[in-house]
Amino acid sequence: MISKKEVEHIASLARLRLTEKEITKIQKDLAAILDYFNLLKEIKTKKNKARPKKEIALMKFEDIVREDVVKKQSLSTINKLLEASPNKDKGHIKVKSVL
Repeated sequence: MISKKEVEHIASLARLRLTEKEITKIQKDLAAILDYFNLLKEIKTKKNKARPKKEIALMKFEDIVREDVVKKQSLSTINKLLEASPNKDKGHIKVKSVL
């Protein structure tokens, strides 16, 4: 089971204030979630055979990345999207700055 200290640490990272009752409940919930993920690691499928933990840790990033593919859209689809957007400028959708 995940420790009380670990739950408190996770809560502080998320800037959450938890009561003792909430900490206890979250301990049980997180333990169940982690147990489920451990169970999923053991599942064998036709596509992916179960991998030993050591092999999972050494897996290369390229093994799990797919190539981006640009899909061409029809002009009518693009126009519908632009019409539906609340903010647009010179044929582009304006969004709030992310950084």
